[in-house]
Amino acid sequence: MTALLAPILQEFFTAHLVTQRAASAATIRAYRDTWKLFLAYLSDRENVPAHKLETTHVHATEVIAFLDHLENDRGNSVATRNLRLAAIKATMAFQATKAPELLDTIARIHTIPVKKYPKPEVTFLTYGETQALLDAITTDSWTGRRDRAMFTLAVQTGLRLSEITELSLASVHLGAAPHVACTGKGRKNRTTPLTSTTASLLKVYFQERSTRPGQALFPNPHGFALSADAVQRRLSLHLVKAASICPNLANKHVTVHTLRHTAVMRFLEAGIDAAVIALWLGHESQATTGIYLHADIAIKRKALERTRQPDTRAGEYQPADPLLTWLKSL
Repeated sequence: MTALLAPILQEFFTAHLVTQRAASAATIRAYRDTWKLFLAYLSDRENVPAHKLETTHVHATEVIAFLDHLENDRGNSVATRNLRLAAIKATMAFQATKAPELLDTIARIHTIPVKKYPKPEVTFLTYGETQALLDAITTDSWTGRRDRAMFTLAVQTGLRLSEITELSLASVHLGAAPHVACTGKGRKNRTTPLTSTTASLLKVYFQERSTRPGQALFPNPHGFALSADAVQRRLSLHLVKAASICPNLANKHVTVHTLRHTAVMRFLEAGIDAAVIALWLGHESQATTGIYLHADIAIKRKALERTRQPDTRAGEYQPADPLLTWLKSL
């Protein structure tokens, strides 16, 4: 017995993801994009319109071929490949409750392993690089003043890109104990304190922002929230100018997430406990925060300094002069 994919997908996205699981908007977008790509791929391979594809068209061989297509033909990263696989598996798990006759096929899809890959090194900005970036944002226009406030907030708070774009005017509190409230991954609510410098900058920004339409904290010219791509484009634009001030920036791949890494590294350099940083960032566990401990050699040097013997002078290890060593051996 065969069935069309279309009604199953419709029920999965509407009844299951939205109603039963209350999935976040980010999860729904990721699953949606996966199936848009997968259906287009299957339609081309089977020469069948997407709305006429059947459940039998989805099997392990096709899924693996699709994943290879993403990585080899579209140039997607291994992380993206694994994300698409997770979306397909989630949909197939839902289908198993509706079509028990396909359990064997669905089980084969669930045995497809995620692809291992080396984790990239954490990229972050030094204090000088961060200041060069912020100084490169001219404030003689509305967009410049908006960008200066937005990226200053990003560097200080370490908010994710999705969290920044979803901020509204009501998210920021600039009275006593200024802070910003956001909803992060897993729909976890989080409150992040603001420094006096950031709070002062936002107060000035709020005066001008109140004269413009919409409720998004960082809006586009029409008053709607900036898209993730728009924020990254604005950052890239300012980085070009900043690189002329600080040449080191030209050798770094800087994204909005790099600013999040930068905030974390400042905390670690200040000696803040990893458990506190995990709460600040909204990490599920301290293990995620641990990747930052390997990022900066200066932190490791400080750890080495703390473990030196009492009769050993502080400082980096310097090998003995070979001539003096030879003389001592006589």
